[in-house]
Amino acid sequence: MAARAGGAAGAAGGVVATGDVAAQAAGGAARVGALAPLGVRIFRWLWIAGLISNIGGWMQTVGAQWFLVEQHASPAVIALVSTASAAPVLLFGIPAGVLGEFANRRLLLIGVQSIQALTALALALLTAAGAMTPVLLLALTFALGTASAVQLPAYQAIVPEIVPTKLIANAASLSSIGVNVARAIGPALAGLTIASLGIPFVFALNATSFAGLLLVLVLWRGYRPPKADREPFLSATRAGLRYVAHAGVVRRLYLQLLLFIVPANALWALLPVLADARLNLDSNGYGLLLAALGVGSIGGAFLIPKLRDAWGTSRLIAATSALYGLGIAGVALSNTLLITLPVLVLVGLAWIGVIATLNGTVQSFLPAWVRTRGLSVYQLVLFGGTALGATVAGALGTSIGVVVTVAGAGGVVVLTAVWLLFRPLLPTTGKSRVLAPMPLTDVPPVELTAGPDDGPVTGAVTGAGDRADARASADGTAAPHGRPPLDPDGSTLVIVRYEIADADRVRFLELMRRVEQSRRRTGARTWTLYDDREHPGFIVEAFTVGSWREHLSQHRSRTTGYDTEISDAARALSRSGPVVDHLVSIAVPRHAHPSDTDPPTPTPTPTPTLQPKAEEKP
Repeated sequence: MAARAGGAAGAAGGVVATGDVAAQAAGGAARVGALAPLGVRIFRWLWIAGLISNIGGWMQTVGAQWFLVEQHASPAVIALVSTASAAPVLLFGIPAGVLGEFANRRLLLIGVQSIQALTALALALLTAAGAMTPVLLLALTFALGTASAVQLPAYQAIVPEIVPTKLIANAASLSSIGVNVARAIGPALAGLTIASLGIPFVFALNATSFAGLLLVLVLWRGYRPPKADREPFLSATRAGLRYVAHAGVVRRLYLQLLLFIVPANALWALLPVLADARLNLDSNGYGLLLAALGVGSIGGAFLIPKLRDAWGTSRLIAATSALYGLGIAGVALSNTLLITLPVLVLVGLAWIGVIATLNGTVQSFLPAWVRTRGLSVYQLVLFGGTALGATVAGALGTSIGVVVTVAGAGGVVVLTAVWLLFRPLLPTTGKSRVLAPMPLTDVPPVELTAGPDDGPVTGAVTGAGDRADARASADGTAAPHGRPPLDPDGSTLVIVRYEIADADRVRFLELMRRVEQSRRRTGARTWTLYDDREHPGFIVEAFTVGSWREHLSQHRSRTTGYDTEISDAARALSRSGPVVDHLVSIAVPRHAHPSDTDPPTPTPTPTPTLQPKAEEKP
């Protein structure tokens, strides 16, 4: 499916707040009506416009696939429609996450929607003129997918800004419902439109569907971009990837998503072929199959929260994965519409149970400072897995047959469910996601920045005496004892000294494994623990951060309650208060080589030294 902004994650089936970590949000939402977020005016209009846009997106997907069917394209080429829609996220998802984190999201969405509308219009005009070819169709589909890859992280991040906290869970559920209503309506409308007016008219309707969301965004005058700690693009990209790499809960969720989505996508990629060759259906019949999937997804959006509360996240995903795998195997083997339709309803329910639950758990767990970048990695896995799955399914469908390919993919999905029973998802209970700024203890509580006329700035902060003087500079422009101010972009080394009793050493080292992951999640690039050989009983933690500015962000906006709990547990084992030193890199001046006319530097006269005797130690 061509991903669209409406519903926060088109192909992801929306976002449902799930998992123990979202208990407070879900609890708050349970006391208000399920439709309460629609009372927020801008959310209501964005939701309606997004619904229309998603309907157009599904019509576009059906039209593209059916165009290739009429061109007698091979299953591999037909499956490339899904690949062309999803592959751009693989290429541009991470940069898009950085843009969505720091750019003016409203203006970004306006620009992207305009590009999508023009691209869809070109697709309609070329098809109507008879100039469309399979290669050109896939190229324009890729262009639409690229625009979607850019806008999805921004849209996901904008919804929590406009909806009160207690309504976020219900807003996410409404987004999921909107996506799946479009899944039910769009294919059916596409089938009717193709049969009566032709494929070019379907593409034209898709171009028109962008207008509603574009109009809402243009008329939305009250938007104020959130304030965020600005970061260089590459630094922000590395920070997002570094967080995901060192967040065990998030990594495990992404792995489960990848294991599911690659084989699961065989159905979406090859369903047009099954409809044509197995069930002898025309475009109307194919739309009916997709509508059955959409109906099941809508039912799942209401049923899944109750099942999650009863079974927990891991068991729910295992059960719905098994149901999905068995269902698509049954669809592949069925040659009767009366059997295929009800099975597809169950498959649609299972799909929303896996995808929306994983997406909601990730969104609830990611801290605010990295949520957009973290979700862009989620999209990278989702759409990258979709592209890979569609490509593999198309190739296998051509070589061994569509029925065997889809049925075999169902068996692989069932195996992922069995694996999940033995390797469940990591628990999220007790890991607070609330922002908990940490005071800069023992260091200057202000940013020390270079003046406008300063050249390469230098400086370091270390030792208690320096700290007292540095605090005297409230604006951060004056330096203690007339020293140059600190370079806010200078690489920073943080050293923490702990005094640990022998009896607490093993426990302390265990805690420091968790401290390391916390430091790396929030920005540390290197981390090492040392024994102080000159001072027995002291253990030294040293880690580097890309810049002093980024280290301030570690304290100010990146630390969650869970990170604080980990750090406090380690600090509590220190017999004396941990001593913290901060060193900021110095730009060493590069001097020119002395010329031949410069007077030679006099060579100092060696000073005699006494050599130790052989039996003495130096």
